[in-house]
Amino acid sequence: MAVKLSTPGTGDRTTLRPVDLAREVGVSTQQIRNYADAGILPPTERTPSGYRRFDARHRAALLAYRSLAKGFGWDTARSIMLAIHAGDVPGALALIDESHADLHGQRLALRSTSEALEAVASDPGPVPARGVTRIGEVARHLGLRTSALRVWEAAGLLTPERERVTGYRRYGPDDVRDAQMIHILRQGRHPLPQIRALLDELRRTGSAQALRVAIEDRRRALTRTAAAMLEGTAVLHGYLSMDAHDGGLFSHARLLQDT
Repeated sequence: MAVKLSTPGTGDRTTLRPVDLAREVGVSTQQIRNYADAGILPPTERTPSGYRRFDARHRAALLAYRSLAKGFGWDTARSIMLAIHAGDVPGALALIDESHADLHGQRLALRSTSEALEAVASDPGPVPARGVTRIGEVARHLGLRTSALRVWEAAGLLTPERERVTGYRRYGPDDVRDAQMIHILRQGRHPLPQIRALLDELRRTGSAQALRVAIEDRRRALTRTAAAMLEGTAVLHGYLSMDAHDGGLFSHARLLQDT
């Protein structure tokens, strides 16, 4: 249960227990203490008996952190809150900017991936002069290292035949096409297990529809991330506004008035 305390010079202020905060976001009371110890929450006062005194500012910080994590991830959200509570608001905003820039980069990569995959799936383009090539020739053709082709083979993405006597790999036109598609997908940040599923579907059906579906799913996921980032920064802005108004950690920078 929240308790009203009168603090000289500040008027009435609601004091919250760890359990009050824990129940609100669905974590344990120990997790709330961990957040406080880690600097994710602002510094807390202590009662004469040693208990922490949480208040509305700690609640706002907690909600900001949890909301940020939905869009930016736990590590970045933690770094943002630590920067804020260290008095480095510009540093916190720089982390937010970096995440937005990374998201934009992913959108651009996805767009180029979509365009390239459509082209490769329908027409893989010229292959090396011979119908069957070795690993070094395929690597040079695609501008890759042979080690990349070996990694993809170990992951089950490529299955070139082997010469019976020498054991050398033999890449046919379909193998070269698959290697080219893997290269494009990796540039678009697709994980290897997803690429394997896409190639399996393409080989099974001979259609690029599975690739189109995967790209559209990824596009929707990026949109959800962008929306979560927007929500997280809105909640964070509320926390910064509250603290600046109360003369807390961030008011000396006059950040909100200057922007």
